[in-house]
Amino acid sequence: MELIRFAQRNYGLLLRALSEHTYIVLVALVLSVLLAGLLTIIAMFFKRVGNVLTYIFSIVYSVPSIALFALMIPVPGMGLGRNTAITVLVLYNQFILLRNFIAGLNGVDHAIIEAATGMGMTRTQIIFKVRVPLSLKPLFVGIRLALVSTIAIAIIAAFIGAGGIGLLITIGLETGNNNRVLWGVILSAGLGIIANGLLVFAEKKIK
Repeated sequence: MELIRFAQRNYGLLLRALSEHTYIVLVALVLSVLLAGLLTIIAMFFKRVGNVLTYIFSIVYSVPSIALFALMIPVPGMGLGRNTAITVLVLYNQFILLRNFIAGLNGVDHAIIEAATGMGMTRTQIIFKVRVPLSLKPLFVGIRLALVSTIAIAIIAAFIGAGGIGLLITIGLETGNNNRVLWGVILSAGLGIIANGLLVFAEKKIK
């Protein structure tokens, strides 16, 4: 089969594309979760700020990915390459993560919050010792959605020189090499399915 023969001849190319894509996705996801966590804490103290942040990032999320990549290129310190790709992915993820993080923390039973307050716990203690432990599943849902979204959108990053699986697809389309395109689709779909499956498994382990 031609598809298998192509992989045998070009396994190094496929592995490099997969590793580049995985690197971009993991770095973007870690930075996204850290930023969203910080913004969520701010939103828990200042509800109006949380509403504004969610609204701003919902606008960012509505911008087509290729357009946002292009808009970031002229920004000082950005340009072509991975840094711009990761920055855009982090911005995209904030709407998904913030919405789920804030909803998860606010979804804790009000009676539990009142009991914690009655015990003398501060707002910060309530967030980290009560709200976060009781809302781990909603938090994981947000991370899982952000991860799958990042894997997909990172394919577009090939257009700005970030490499990854998207490069297989774009070069394949430009040269009429269907094997490149098909392997790009297979790798991206496989990465998404495996990553989603691992996080679903982790969610089920959370009690």
